[in-house]
Amino acid sequence: MKHLRILAGMLLLAGPVCAQQAKFDAWSQFAKTKFEPKYYEKIGEYLFYPKFPDELKALEGKEITIEGFYVPFAPEDGNYVIISKYPMSQCFFCGGGGPESIAEVNFKGSVPKFQVDDIITVRGKLKLNADDIEHVNFILTEAVLVKK
Repeated sequence: MKHLRILAGMLLLAGPVCAQQAKFDAWSQFAKTKFEPKYYEKIGEYLFYPKFPDELKALEGKEITIEGFYVPFAPEDGNYVIISKYPMSQCFFCGGGGPESIAEVNFKGSVPKFQVDDIITVRGKLKLNADDIEHVNFILTEAVLVKK
């Protein structure tokens, strides 16, 4: 009987830990994307085009949450911002980060005001972009600010 009480106590302690789900890490998922150079005739240069893995394609259109650093590389009159896995000094635009380390965030309503390198958390529907060079490869649509 004593052993059953100990076992029951252990199960009670372990229960909530086992029930916790692993936190979704968008940046790790984005990093699984492979990029290959292709010549883009319109500008006469090679650009890196994404080959999205199936597990990332399965998330397209689904709501995800992502945390990142605000970097000021979106048009001021647009309804989107760019967030990065890394601070501005290390991001895709200024540092050594790759295209998998940035995401475009299109807000449902007006765009909140941020300062460079503010860490923000946003939630929106994932859109994968392989062809439109005016936008980045990973886009959150209908996004809302979760935390600033």
